[in-house]
Amino acid sequence: MRVIEWISQSRARAPLHMTLIDPEKQAAASAGRIAQIAAGAGSDAILIGGSTRITRPAVASTLAHVKSAAALPAILFPSSAEGVAAGADAIFYLSLLNSRSPRFLIREAMRAGAFLRQARIEPISVGYLIVEPGMRAGEVGEADLIRRHDLDEAVRYAMAAENMGMSVLYLEAGSGAPEPVPAAMIAAVRAAVSIWLCVGGGIRYAEQAKAVAGAGADIVVTGTIVEGQGDIGATLAPLISAVKTQP
Repeated sequence: MRVIEWISQSRARAPLHMTLIDPEKQAAASAGRIAQIAAGAGSDAILIGGSTRITRPAVASTLAHVKSAAALPAILFPSSAEGVAAGADAIFYLSLLNSRSPRFLIREAMRAGAFLRQARIEPISVGYLIVEPGMRAGEVGEADLIRRHDLDEAVRYAMAAENMGMSVLYLEAGSGAPEPVPAAMIAAVRAAVSIWLCVGGGIRYAEQAKAVAGAGADIVVTGTIVEGQGDIGATLAPLISAVKTQP
């Protein structure tokens, strides 16, 4: 089954939770342990990617350990063509719609295109939007950040993504953001488009995850909370439960 079809079937039961693992933040073996813990806590898939200093060998090693440790879909989430490695189940094939740079709008996707065909990695087209504060993702992606109160701009971008045939719209506040994307923005985008809506950045607590999913996110992504040294499973489990109890 293709991953996009699996997302559709899984979403029919409940919103999904995906755990983001950045190959820069830990050794590959540690990434495998994180994936195993995330699977045990109820996460639905593992995203592998980051915004800075990503190399194909590091991604490949992380991917291998993740796939050996957790029976979950492993989906690439690259900021550049260097973040693409063979063996993934799919890739969130990004176009950063509010970037000022053609590089992040299309050129990195172009650079990765032949490799994806050769490696037979399923591309899932994603319209990627970075919302204030944006954090490092906004800086690296040269984004004209969507202001947190500007629901109309977010909706217009979302409709453009849907009109261009993209499968997923991803609203990103940035890794480590002090707050997630506002619930009002999520709800406005959800009301405007029918493609899958993914939201990440700044989601640390069950209450925040519940608000994000309750506002209409089909997929909730968390990453920073698995980079600490505490009990990752105890942190993730209530957050994932809060996502799964939303309609």
